[in-house]
Amino acid sequence: MSNAQAVSTAVAKLYDTYPFPPDPLSDQPPPGYNWRWHWQAAYQFCTGQKPSRSDIRILDAGCGSGVGTEYLLHLNPEAEVVGIDLSAGTLAVAQERCQRSGVAHRVTFQQLSLFDVDQLPGEFNLINCVGVLHHTIDPVRGIQALAQKVAPGGLLHIFVYGELGRWEIKLMQEAIALLQGERQGDYQDGVQVGRAVFAALPESNPLVQREKTRWSLENHRDECFADMYVHPQEIDYNMETLFDLIEASGLDFLGFSNPQVWSLERLLAKAPDLMARAQPLSDRQRYRLIELLDPGMISHYEFFLAKPPLPFIDWSEDSTLLAAIPERHPCMDGWPSATVFNYNYEVVKLSEPEQAFLQGCGENPEAGVTVAMLCQRSGLLLAEVRSLLKQQLLLLSPQA
Repeated sequence: MSNAQAVSTAVAKLYDTYPFPPDPLSDQPPPGYNWRWHWQAAYQFCTGQKPSRSDIRILDAGCGSGVGTEYLLHLNPEAEVVGIDLSAGTLAVAQERCQRSGVAHRVTFQQLSLFDVDQLPGEFNLINCVGVLHHTIDPVRGIQALAQKVAPGGLLHIFVYGELGRWEIKLMQEAIALLQGERQGDYQDGVQVGRAVFAALPESNPLVQREKTRWSLENHRDECFADMYVHPQEIDYNMETLFDLIEASGLDFLGFSNPQVWSLERLLAKAPDLMARAQPLSDRQRYRLIELLDPGMISHYEFFLAKPPLPFIDWSEDSTLLAAIPERHPCMDGWPSATVFNYNYEVVKLSEPEQAFLQGCGENPEAGVTVAMLCQRSGLLLAEVRSLLKQQLLLLSPQA
């Protein structure tokens, strides 16, 4: 057995033992939304505009127990979805999850490695690969395999671990492995050892403190604890190695899906002289500076890549924005109300003109009602329309 096969077998055994994520099954659609898994929302975030079609193909690459797959199905009712994973046991949970919530007829599950994704027919408009690449023995090979399956104009959504925000996890992983000795690979034993270590360490121990303040809410379940502390394969990244991975994909980097974290103003706004010194830095250098200054925040990187050609629009020209066709954003909770949650579950308080504008957006999107028409009806200023757009409360389509 090759080293790669041995790692794949070990990873599959972990998830056969502890199917992950361990979210409970339900006969109802999953609650809420993750906008990164909503094709229209993700596409506008990346390009500035609503996609021209929603009858797309989606691949959930490393779907695990189907938590993300189920969201992809419910949030994209016109899409055909394929889910792949190494673990047969976990795939069985994913199948049951989607069966119970009524969307199993639109998904195909297959036991398959990322490295063998070329065995799947056709290409995909959206590939979701969350928490998977860093658990392969060769992430470069993995991301290159996925890149080959992205359709022209399609998106690849990636989530990988960051080394600076997971320092304590790496230490505990090594400590558990040392204490397990020859029993490494017995994941139930690993969980027992890890929990015993945390119970024995002094309350003031930094590993204990970090676990309590950052991870304990999820790690009360053995599935989460095992995934974090006894995983047989993990490669963590920093900004330099991350962009090496991205460049190896051959795709275009569109940006992080949590841009607020990657704003230097968040950290240095009180020091204009330092902000001025940072001005000449490249984006990559600025990202590195941010993770150096706030390492505890950066436990992972989540970002979008794309295969050209991909159209972009920034709506900076007033005439272009006025002629756009607006719709209410699909990832907005609490409407109709003066207080709603936006795509990131942030509270947004709407003025009366904003409410009137958004109400008009939903009346008949096929009628060709433009931003200009709704501004005239509602009294909303163009600057306020841009504010709604910035908060991801609108989808915009250019005039045909």
